[in-house]
Amino acid sequence: MESPAVESRGGQLVGLLAEWVPRQRWFAGKGRHLDGLEIVARTALSDWFQHLIVRVDYADGGLGDVYQVPVIVRPDAPFGHEGFLIGRLGAGLVYDGLHDPDGSATLLHFLREGRTQEDLSGVSWDELADYPAHAVGAEQSNTSIVYGESYIMKVFRRLWPGINPDVEVTRALAEAGSTHVARPLAQLSGTLEGEPTTLAFMQEFLRSGTEGWRLAQASVRDLYAEADLHADEVGGDFAAESERLGVATAEVHQSLADALPTAAADADYWRSEAAAMQARLDLALKTVDELSPHEAGLRALFDALADRTAPLGLQRVHGDYHLGQVLRVESGWVLFDFEGEPARPVAERTVLAPALRDVAGMLRSFDYAAQSMLMDRDDGAALAYRAREWADRNRDAFLAGYAAAAGREVAADVDVLRALEADKAVYEVLYEARHRPSWLRIPLAALESLISR
Repeated sequence: MESPAVESRGGQLVGLLAEWVPRQRWFAGKGRHLDGLEIVARTALSDWFQHLIVRVDYADGGLGDVYQVPVIVRPDAPFGHEGFLIGRLGAGLVYDGLHDPDGSATLLHFLREGRTQEDLSGVSWDELADYPAHAVGAEQSNTSIVYGESYIMKVFRRLWPGINPDVEVTRALAEAGSTHVARPLAQLSGTLEGEPTTLAFMQEFLRSGTEGWRLAQASVRDLYAEADLHADEVGGDFAAESERLGVATAEVHQSLADALPTAAADADYWRSEAAAMQARLDLALKTVDELSPHEAGLRALFDALADRTAPLGLQRVHGDYHLGQVLRVESGWVLFDFEGEPARPVAERTVLAPALRDVAGMLRSFDYAAQSMLMDRDDGAALAYRAREWADRNRDAFLAGYAAAAGREVAADVDVLRALEADKAVYEVLYEARHRPSWLRIPLAALESLISR
């Protein structure tokens, strides 16, 4: 039940949320004017902890968005509220419940006990213990909470109806015995538009793991610090790790193909994929003039894909694969964040695709790891060839590891891989033009190279 204080001031709380939600990094409606905010579900997990689901509508008449906003409502903030205060409600404070240790503990207890309350349901697949909690990292589309050094829970902010692919895919891999995922522990779920919907997902916290992006950048930094050594000569050469990552990626793809549905790509599929790529190119060309010199070459790549007749399997994939989505632990590489692109509905993220979509994403990530470290250097132009050398070396190593584990040479499907890489780079062109114009030359240079191959 709602506390009387909150219930009597529901309109005030809505007003506070309407001001606060659009300022959050996970808010997807940047640049759109709100037409209203409504609390569509509210569950009181304690006298002061309110679990809210809110719907935001926009003045442009387009589709609205649904967000998960757990809040604390009490007279004071014993752990502080700097940076996440929503506002004042009468004599009390309203602040983000995910940044309060008591709020995080409430969610953990809910999962441990396997409780169901109103529309919320908690389930754990392993025995959970009590640990102190804190929110971690810079918020993007989700908020992560670490419990001690044992668990990490990802709370999905923007919600789409359905079971989040992160839960489905990770559990399928764990049940198949894969060593390349962190153990799934629990989930919080509710109902949205009549469908069971994932609200949060808890996994084992791999505290000794190091993100692949950080390791790659350390290798690039070592290379740039050496005036006369090549990428294969520096102490921080990353190629062996890239090859192991290729093996791990192929093994995960094989496990997914064994555990979840598969299909075969036919001529209709390739025509549809090519048409979607052309449409994304059309959108980017309208926004980014610098892309125009590459239009003809890109059209040719996508047209060639539309004419493909050679067979290729379709399956579930990671969907948003890059060096920031892998951890190096003592036993090898671990993949995480199988939710795909959070801005897309769940139904779109579970569509079967070529496994090479993930391969293309990782190849683009190698390029970014090398090129991004040149952006703020005065000698960036002089080091450009070394960046290309590092990216090519690690690209080749990754592909070699992948092919060895997959039992199929990637070269057999080079037309698909080139088109997927180009499509990814077109997306990057649009992103950089909108958010980081000084980085636009990274995907533009990649497109020039892809087209000329």
